[in-house]
Amino acid sequence: MGDDRYVRTPIVIANWKLNKTVGEAIKFASALRDAVSDVGSVEIAVAPAFTALSSVSSALGESIVHLAAQDVFWEDDGAFTGEISPAMLKDVGCEYVIIGHSERRQFFGETNESANRKVKAVLSNDLKPILCVGENLEDREADRAESVIENHVRTGLAGIPSEMLPSTVIAYEPVWAIGTGVTATPDQAQLAHQFIRSLLSEMYSVELAAGVRIQYGGSVKPDNISELITQPDVDGALVGGASLEVETFAQIAISANKQ
Repeated sequence: MGDDRYVRTPIVIANWKLNKTVGEAIKFASALRDAVSDVGSVEIAVAPAFTALSSVSSALGESIVHLAAQDVFWEDDGAFTGEISPAMLKDVGCEYVIIGHSERRQFFGETNESANRKVKAVLSNDLKPILCVGENLEDREADRAESVIENHVRTGLAGIPSEMLPSTVIAYEPVWAIGTGVTATPDQAQLAHQFIRSLLSEMYSVELAAGVRIQYGGSVKPDNISELITQPDVDGALVGGASLEVETFAQIAISANKQ
């Protein structure tokens, strides 16, 4: 699988979570746009809160930085108070949508089935889903990590046709490493990513699986991104806490170049 790694452009995304006012988001986006203007061979995106999406889209302008949303609902319109549709996200300039993040699963009842509905809705609106998968500490200690990951991948992508797979990004985020300061070792990350790619090979084909980008998420920092990104099946990073400072995130993005 790893032999095909150089055909996959690494993707690094800043997931700001519940942080940054509109003004703070605009300031960050403007600074990031300038800091990474010369970066090649790495795709970069930011995922602000819903309130800042439109303003950040304008601030990014024609830069190389893409816009992502942190969540979405699976209907295009209707009586769903408080929700945001794929069409609305596309309207403000989003290209990517994070789906099934562990915090959505932990605090807001997200399931593999609801994540699957969101993936389908996003793809049908010509947006690109970033499907988050990964085990918690209890699962890992009970030797259930692969079982949990397989369930996340198979159910999350159920009914997704082959032609839609290249538009999909998988983010492996071991829950025990998110916001804890504990990072999966490069070998641990590689084994999980390799396992995910093998699942995609079974579900689709070896050729299609080889083209899917699989990000790592979990306490990614400037001092560990280089070791992670050199793993054959690690194709970028979904960055949380370290994405809140422009210089730190820009350094991660620049260091994610595999070439």
